[in-house]
Formats: sequence, structure tokens, C-alpha cells
Amino acid sequence: MPRIAEPRQAAEPHSPGQKARRERILRAAAHLGAEHDLEHVQMHEVAREAEVAIATLYRYFPSKTHLFTALLASHVERLGEDAAAVDPTADPVEAVVDALLRATRHLVRQPRLARAMLQSNNAAHTATISEATAIERRVLDAVLGLLGLDDPTEQDERLVGLLMKCWHGVLVSALSEHSSTSDAEAEIRLACRVLLASRSNAR
Repeated sequence: MPRIAEPRQAAEPHSPGQKARRERILRAAAHLGAEHDLEHVQMHEVAREAEVAIATLYRYFPSKTHLFTALLASHVERLGEDAAAVDPTADPVEAVVDALLRATRHLVRQPRLARAMLQSNNAAHTATISEATAIERRVLDAVLGLLGLDDPTEQDERLVGLLMKCWHGVLVSALSEHSSTSDAEAEIRLACRVLLASRSNAR
């Protein structure tokens, strides 16, 4: 498990230059995380590749947990984009299936990086890093959006939350090579169709 730095608020970039530096850091972390297991990614190497001072890196990301959790957050934004671009005439469950399959294929193509992000996100929950909770909420909202649930019931949120737990388990199994990608995709389709059949706006 990655070491978690002393609790402190990560700085938020405001100026274009600060935002560009933060993006360079995330790109460098993604590159190094795709090549090395999380425990072998060194913060000074991330800073060197991003061409920032080590103090700048730690200002935005106090630990590797913060860094790779933020990287996962940037990946999660794609689900929100899928929800915003969904065709209102499309079958909503199949829209969720397609979005989760695209995300799964993207993550499985870079298993080291995917494991680093998921491992860091789990550690972030333990350490109550706020970004981890925000990721969970973004994923939930994205799937509710794909389903066209603008005013979801408590049951809707529970169903989608359970689906996300299923997806996480299937993804971890595929990344650990305990199941094939084709098996993982079949399980994701089944989970979506079974769990979302009883949502409040189902026909």
C-alpha cells in the first residue's frame, strides 16, 4: 500500500501556468505508472519527468496516494462525458454497458497503471482523502445520467452503487488475470442488465 503523507490540504491550481504544471505531473505519473508497479514509482522521478520542482509536486499531491487518486479522477471524467453525450433514444442500460466496457478496456490495456490508481483510491478512502469520495459520487452521477434518472430514488442509488461494486470486483479480477477480458465483459453486461432492470424509470 502506498505511504500516505501527513494529512494536509492539497493545493488547487488557479493560474494557467499552475494548471499546466499540474497536468504535466499527472501525465508523468501516468507514464511511469504504466511502466512500473506503484511501489517502484518514485515521486522525485515524477517531478523530474514533469519538469517541476519536488516541492511543487508535493504542494499539489502530498503523497503517491493523492497523486494516483487524482489520476483516477481524471479518468472518471470520461464517464461524465459519456452521460452528457448520450443519445436520448438509446437504450439506457446498453448506454451504461457501453460506457463501462469502454472504461474497462481502457484500464485493462494498462494494467500496472490501473492497479496503481485503484490501490491508491482504496488507500485514500481509508485515509479519508476527499477526492476518493468525490470519485465515487462522480461515477454514481455519471451512471444515473446515462440511465436518465434526473430524480433518482434511494433504491436507484443503491442499485447503481451495487453495480459499481460489482464492476470494481470484475475489474480487479481481470487486472489480476484471474479472469479473461471476455469473461469480464460478459459479467459486466450481465450485472448491468440484472441490477438495472428494477430501476424506477424502467419500462
